Amino acid sequence: MISIQKQLEDRIQKHLSPSLLEIKNESEMHRGHKDGPKEENAESHFRIKIVSNKFTGLSRLERHRLVHDILNDLLKNHIHALALTLLDDDQQ
Repeated sequence: MISIQKQLEDRIQKHLSPSLLEIKNESEMHRGHKDGPKEENAESHFRIKIVSNKFTGLSRLERHRLVHDILNDLLKNHIHALALTLLDDDQQ
């Protein structure tokens, strides 16, 4: 089975062709919290920074909606928390 982090990376690369992509799995920091991961090596909390020219001209909300559309099923079924920093190439 492909890891959630790898699926995130593959989808973002495919749809956004980022000039910068940083994905940090923060799941371990949430172990023991009410909605934190239960099993070891869980992948449920991520912090992602994406720099892509696909964000040029889009508002912050539109950028978030675009990423959420790309990751929709992962957000519904696997990811509990997602922190996003979304920049166009002129903002990095």
